[in-house]
Amino acid sequence: MSDFWDSPETAQKTMQQLNKLKDKVEEIKRLEGKLEDIEVLDELGKEEGEENILPEVAQEIKELYELLGKMELETLLSGKYDQNNAILTLHPGAGGTESQDWAEMLFRMYTRWAESHGYRVEVLDMLPGDEAGIKSVTVSIEGENAFGYLKSEKGVHRLVRISPFDASGRRHTSFAAVEIMPEVTDEAATEIDPKDLKVDTYRSSGAGGQHVNKTDSAVRITHLPTGVIVQCQKERSQISNRATAMKVLRSKLLELQMKEKDKELAQLKGDQQEIGWGSQIRSYVFHPYSMVKDHRTTVEKGNVHAVMDGDLDDFIDGYLKMQASQ
Repeated sequence: MSDFWDSPETAQKTMQQLNKLKDKVEEIKRLEGKLEDIEVLDELGKEEGEENILPEVAQEIKELYELLGKMELETLLSGKYDQNNAILTLHPGAGGTESQDWAEMLFRMYTRWAESHGYRVEVLDMLPGDEAGIKSVTVSIEGENAFGYLKSEKGVHRLVRISPFDASGRRHTSFAAVEIMPEVTDEAATEIDPKDLKVDTYRSSGAGGQHVNKTDSAVRITHLPTGVIVQCQKERSQISNRATAMKVLRSKLLELQMKEKDKELAQLKGDQQEIGWGSQIRSYVFHPYSMVKDHRTTVEKGNVHAVMDGDLDDFIDGYLKMQASQ
């Protein structure tokens, strides 16, 4: 027992878990208190015959249901890494500028969603498009349950719109792939042999001028056994960029392990389907009508612009409830 508490990391993790449990207990107590207040207010209105109290009671009940819904959603986050930070990577599909612009639109959407929920967003690596948009971007989204919520977004996202890059005003269909990985802080979870790494350094890209980075501070790491490549150029320090790249590499290798387990489970279930460019998880239609539809849960929203501004909760909620029912 003494060895258990002699480990600072173990003690810290235990205290963090205890604090989270205490917060949950306090949250339940607040909900109970709110329910009691509603009951008292309702009784007072009945006794006094004050009908003008009814709208206030209705509003309080609505707020209580919203809080209960949020708590119910959190109970669905029971995965091993659901409470971790998330690392999100976007890759445009074929289509040049059009699909690269779509990838940037998705990047903005997830940034808006994360910031509205109090998460911290940090760009780890970004490769701008030739004319517009982005060729790739990797971001860290930090906060409790970030991976648990965002794991619903993994897959191919389809856009249908009148292209602003088409002089003829024709309708275009574009695709972009979203990767979501849990940030791994436990190095033991993904052991990496330094001999398996090929590390390259290069000069960070930028706008030029006096602020251009004149040193080879950007880092690219290749994991030779798997062929996984990660890179980071957000800092001027090569050491910092290497540490961040290693963090992303651990997450990608963990994702590979999780995919292998999913494949084994799918084979046992007889399900041979894999995510590909022809099997989008969600469609965003701007023309000829306005609609966002999730093809896994059938959740739909008619206001595509609100979704692009980060209104994703209904899709996340639907996915988590679907997963819990399977």
